[in-house]
Amino acid sequence: MANLKDLKVRITSVRSTQKITSAMKMVAAAKLRKAQENAEAARPYAERMERMVASVGASVEGIDGAPAMLAGTGKEDTHLIVVCTSDRGLCGGFNGSIMRQTRKMIIELRGQGRTVKLLCVGGKGRDGMKREFSTDIIGTIEGIGRRGVEYSEGRDVAEKITSLFEAGEFDVCTIVFNRFQSAMTQIPTTQQLIPFAPEEPEDGAAEAAGAKISNNESGPSPVFIFEPEEQEILADLLPLNVAVQVFQALLESAASEHGARMTAMDNATRNAGDMIEKLTLIYNRTRQAAITTELVEIVSGAEAL
Repeated sequence: MANLKDLKVRITSVRSTQKITSAMKMVAAAKLRKAQENAEAARPYAERMERMVASVGASVEGIDGAPAMLAGTGKEDTHLIVVCTSDRGLCGGFNGSIMRQTRKMIIELRGQGRTVKLLCVGGKGRDGMKREFSTDIIGTIEGIGRRGVEYSEGRDVAEKITSLFEAGEFDVCTIVFNRFQSAMTQIPTTQQLIPFAPEEPEDGAAEAAGAKISNNESGPSPVFIFEPEEQEILADLLPLNVAVQVFQALLESAASEHGARMTAMDNATRNAGDMIEKLTLIYNRTRQAAITTELVEIVSGAEAL
């Protein structure tokens, strides 16, 4: 059994740790509020951008001369996976869920005979993936969102992806990130950026869209005239869409990180409190036993005299 001094030192140490975790929880909670507002506010813009590109792209689909970012390279041999993690730890399973999802994708793609390349956004993704896939990592981007995610940061990541595509480094690009749902729930999400592939609407949205189409079947179909031509519009829209979608993914990832860190630090603070209670109980029992032993020795000595 530990002596009183060791128990007292351990209780003091746990209390110091509890103060740190409590402070980190409050900081994460303060950052979470703003990050959540930014992520939720940007969602409609990202969705509208995707719809607009899908609408314009539908008119040139299958036509010779369609942009490569829309039609693809004609093959799917090389896949680039953009892994969005954090630069710091102490955020629960935030980074672990992304790395598990990425590993699963890599195994599936390699099983199909594809070549995989990794672009890590965040130091934790690089540190976690280099143990198994060090030769597949082609770059790491760190320091994003230290003072809040800005559009320029998402644009820089998108420009790197676009330049790699134009250089023929890959055929398909997919970004993996945590979509924010609540402080306790983050959903690992994969989204294809290149070639452009709009996300499938949810069941309710699909039914509503189908009902709208059926209601308009009797009316005339709208005819759109593009100025300039659709190909010229898409040449500007497609890179812009990649930047917007990457920016949205970074916002979602930042909000998820702060939510996961707040939850993890809250659990750590509670666990520290439980440990302090247990150690205090052991300390009191040990102290009581020591006092009892001393009293017994005093009484025994007195009786011997």
